[in-house]
Amino acid sequence: MVVPHCFGYRTRRNLLDRLQEAKEQGWLGKVAAIEASLAAAEQKLAAMRDLAAWQTTVHLGMPDFRTSAGRLTKTPDGD
Repeated sequence: MVVPHCFGYRTRRNLLDRLQEAKEQGWLGKVAAIEASLAAAEQKLAAMRDLAAWQTTVHLGMPDFRTSAGRLTKTPDGD
């Protein structure tokens, strides 16, 4: 399913319109070229959907800056 506001929707829609026109006009070479472009566009859109669905957030935890900032807690005996 392609959502109208999805990136690439207009390109895909344009290719489908051009494909219909080429078929109506009997432009067989254009039909083959547009079908190849349409297949590539479908692959690209599928890859973009897969990438968008992939989990990209990684929890790295909270860094400890005490040692790098030189603020070590002194022991009770002053060392």
